[in-house]
Amino acid sequence: MIPDADVSQFDRLLTGRHPCIIIVTPEEAHALSIVREAVMRTPQFCRTWKISGGLRDGLVAEHPPIPDTEHPAAALYYLLRMRETSVDIFLDLSPHLNDARTLRLLRDLIEQRSNHGGQIVLIDHEDKFPEIIRRESTPFEVRLPDDEEINRLVRTTLRRIHSDKPIKAEISADDFQLILRHLGGLTRRQIERIIIEAVADDATFDITDLAIVAQRKRQMISGAGLLEFVSAPATLDEIGGMDRLKSWLRKRENTFSTQARAFGLAAPRGILLLGVQGAGKSYCAKAIATAWKRPLLRMDVGALYDRYIGESERRLRDALHQSERMAPVVLWIDEVEKAFASAASRSTDGGLSQRMFGALLTWMQEHAAPVFLVATANDIEALPPELLRKGRFDEIFFVDLPEATAREEIFRIHLRKRERDVTRFDIPRLAAAAEGYTGAEIEQAIVSAMHEVFGSGQEITTEAIQHAIEESPPLAVTQEEKITALRHWARGRCVPVQ
Repeated sequence: MIPDADVSQFDRLLTGRHPCIIIVTPEEAHALSIVREAVMRTPQFCRTWKISGGLRDGLVAEHPPIPDTEHPAAALYYLLRMRETSVDIFLDLSPHLNDARTLRLLRDLIEQRSNHGGQIVLIDHEDKFPEIIRRESTPFEVRLPDDEEINRLVRTTLRRIHSDKPIKAEISADDFQLILRHLGGLTRRQIERIIIEAVADDATFDITDLAIVAQRKRQMISGAGLLEFVSAPATLDEIGGMDRLKSWLRKRENTFSTQARAFGLAAPRGILLLGVQGAGKSYCAKAIATAWKRPLLRMDVGALYDRYIGESERRLRDALHQSERMAPVVLWIDEVEKAFASAASRSTDGGLSQRMFGALLTWMQEHAAPVFLVATANDIEALPPELLRKGRFDEIFFVDLPEATAREEIFRIHLRKRERDVTRFDIPRLAAAAEGYTGAEIEQAIVSAMHEVFGSGQEITTEAIQHAIEESPPLAVTQEEKITALRHWARGRCVPVQ
């Protein structure tokens, strides 16, 4: 069942006489259904074209294709000669627009439709249209299914499976809603595939299928190469220290509710985490996802940049748009200064970094979806000053080297993680020995000590860990001047997480 809102929205483009409409979507079949449904509300004729069949009737599949129209230029020339006020749909035309003749004929057809009526609809799985075509076209977005459509789609898929092979649905209303929420942000085809896989083995649909849903969703989203799911700890108890950050998160945990909006509170939009490398900024990002029970998405800034003009900006827009489709989520941009360092230095990269940075700032200011941005940075000098301006983030936190109490927590967490009895270790002694060490360095000291004793068949001890600590000087020693300067800058400008 096609949402009537989508058909009505496309119908307005037809009645508004937009000569060329571009639809970029992985859901080609759904986009075709929307266009056909809208065309059937008008007296216009409809054709479809694809290279594997040429032009043919767009509403009656049984009609044979028009001869000699497989080549896109031939199909466009045929439509130019027909001079009809029809709606003609082209599938995957963009790769063929590298041919000058095909591009010229498409531009001529757009001009003809602009003067005499009718529409061209270009449906493609990726936006690689020449700029001249984009300027003369109107984009139409095929929205992902909302909660109501996901509910209907899951039930329809389960009924279809049940008609072929009986299955049992043993799930409470609350658990069913939980699974539906996890299916948000996926295409209709992806949702169907996940539900089919979930019941394939045991012919049962229940809450245990949530694990399959979550795993497949991670794979599908990570496959895009721009965003990846990051596993967060189950509870805040698995994160050592950071008491002020934890308190800040707890106070804002319920500010995404309708009650908070009625009270006059706007939902928090993001924080910037500055600090010493390895001190736990990534754990802070995970702490937020854990505290608010939201998925954590990490943006791969290295995958954003492309050698083709305009492609990098498109990748950034796609990644931000995808995070909105996955909402509510925590979006983590790690080492943000590396992505936009050239914007701060005004380097000669043709203005790419500045455009990318501008696109990010615009999105931060205008996005309405419940996406909470967590940006982390190690080098304050590389950050564009506009990013530090008041109002960009709800708060700027400084992640310093862990204090003694936090170091004790970190030792306990990592020893428990490796199934060791914490009471057998002198934790205060280890915390004192690890003064100036980051959380990552403390974990590495434990791992190093375990490697040392493993070969001799012995068990790890306080002495073995202390020896590993003393053998490896911390970052606070090797980069003392840089860390001192960073601390000096943060004093009075940032809120400490501890």
